[in-house]
Amino acid sequence: MATTEVKISPEDMAQATKKNERIPEPGVVVIFGASGDLTKRKLLPALFHLEQAGLLPEQLRIVGVARRDLGDGFAKDMKSGILEFGGVKEGADKLDDFMGKVSYHAMNFDDDGGYQKLKALLDKYDTEFGTKGNRLFYLAVAPEYFSDIIHRLGEQGMAHPEKGKVRVIIEKPFGHDLASARELNDDVNKVFHEDQTFRIDHYLGKETVQNVLVFRFANGIFEPIWNRNYVDHVQITAAESIGIEGRGPFYEKAGALRDVLQNHMMELLSFVCMEPPVSFDAEAVRHEKVKVWRAIKPIRPENTVRGQYGPGTISGKQVKGYREEERVDAKSQTETFAAVKLEIENWRWAGVPFYLRAGKRLQKRATEITVQFKQPPMLLFDRVSQGPCAEIQPNLITMRIQPDEGISLRFGAKVPNPDMTVCPVIMDFNYANAFGSNSANGYERLLLDAMLGDATLFAHRDGVEATWELYTPVLNNWAATEVKDFPNYESGSWGPKAAHDLLGRDGRQWHKI
Repeated sequence: MATTEVKISPEDMAQATKKNERIPEPGVVVIFGASGDLTKRKLLPALFHLEQAGLLPEQLRIVGVARRDLGDGFAKDMKSGILEFGGVKEGADKLDDFMGKVSYHAMNFDDDGGYQKLKALLDKYDTEFGTKGNRLFYLAVAPEYFSDIIHRLGEQGMAHPEKGKVRVIIEKPFGHDLASARELNDDVNKVFHEDQTFRIDHYLGKETVQNVLVFRFANGIFEPIWNRNYVDHVQITAAESIGIEGRGPFYEKAGALRDVLQNHMMELLSFVCMEPPVSFDAEAVRHEKVKVWRAIKPIRPENTVRGQYGPGTISGKQVKGYREEERVDAKSQTETFAAVKLEIENWRWAGVPFYLRAGKRLQKRATEITVQFKQPPMLLFDRVSQGPCAEIQPNLITMRIQPDEGISLRFGAKVPNPDMTVCPVIMDFNYANAFGSNSANGYERLLLDAMLGDATLFAHRDGVEATWELYTPVLNNWAATEVKDFPNYESGSWGPKAAHDLLGRDGRQWHKI
């Protein structure tokens, strides 16, 4: 277990950040699609957490934009979201003052007049509150609105004003294949320069994801063995026990590969595999990530698996299959599970397989990275025994991204007895035990970085297109081949048999989570 506990208070965090000059300039955060769950559950709670920590400028305003006429009810609803989802208690210090900075602007996203009124409102805030022309536009809308909103912001002169800095955050999914991603990138770059554009992946806001780089590059004992000479293979799992949660129309168009593998899991893979960047600025980190993605060999069809959940039991409760979900085609071919085997052709990783899987209605919720090391060439302690110590187990490093965030190391130790019996033991580090639990949701870091213009944890167009170039042939192959056995895994299981066979034919198996 971790033996050192370090408790960091919000005040300590604020002081450390201020020393590093991490306070953004005054400005306005404009959230398109503000009536949706993302704003209430994540964005406003995250902004208030930053306010609590003293990391936001006093001259900050937040404007929610959506089509419904919510009026004063918007701020009240956002406050309830902060209380319910942000771990904040009623009467919390700074909460009322913060809510006084929140306003709402109702408009249709194709209404030129609405954009003109929005521009006038933002100009008014510059005069009244000293926001200095700085804008952060957050597109928390359905993907079909991205290009139209960006085009109209450009038409109304809000992308490149005479004063201040303007940036735009674009939510995923960023395209649905390579062609659509390129088209959207072109639409964005016609209005916003690349250094104004922040393509967000909330996984990169998680401390545990960022800590992968720290674990590798800040500790001299790991990097020398982080290569094909010592690593047998790597597994990355992103499992959810929930179903599609009423999002039938969205998920029918997306599926597990588009929703998780192409973005979240490729980001995790890049952090595991990238070379040390020359610095941690945006350009250096992005360059090393793209090098990883471009080194991946084309994915052969036999190295892919797709699945769809049927009825089953989750936590003792009966649940229905995907095709029985609301607003889902009764003969749907959409995958709710996807697994791939990837091969990276570079000096560090050639010959090391990477197994990725993601799915819904699996046995438990967990996102983990497991690095399995090669066995010693001569097993001095090989012998016939019984139970868990029947054979020497390989060393594992497991990084738990969520939940129960932490890192564990499995190694062999002698059992206290007269024989030379070796059993696997776990050395475990737990974030909550070491640093204390907190209510941050991951958007705090990303919102703060975007306001500061730091794009290190955001996707560049080159990276988006590199990952789509890898997965679009897989999607095309799947679209051309009808699946006869859907649903092919039971809810509450670990996915279809083919996913286990993917490793089994290499003499490996998925590690127990």
